[in-house]
Amino acid sequence: MRTTMKKMTCRALVVSLLAFSFQTASAGMIGADQALSGTASADRGMVLTVLGRAETAAQLQSQGIDPELARARVAAMTDQEVQSLARDMQTAPAGAGLDTGGWLTLILVAGLVWYFAFRK
Repeated sequence: MRTTMKKMTCRALVVSLLAFSFQTASAGMIGADQALSGTASADRGMVLTVLGRAETAAQLQSQGIDPELARARVAAMTDQEVQSLARDMQTAPAGAGLDTGGWLTLILVAGLVWYFAFRK
């Protein structure tokens, strides 16, 4: 029984190795401009996707900016400018600052620091 199981396992491994050996892969050197063009187009697409959102369009219109003009300006930007803008958009904080809970936490921490620093 044990040898039969070993034979079946070996046969399955041989068949799977033969089946996967027909798939070929190729590798080659690419230039820096080709590598950067892929990330630049992805970053440009991400920025244009954000500009296409209804909330973003509403915010732009409330500030007096035409969303189509903003898209045209993004299309006219260089790859480095688009990458910088995309990086800033990805690392920007989601909120607009401390809310009421943030202020209360700050006051509570400051009060505790003052209490423990000046108690006798």
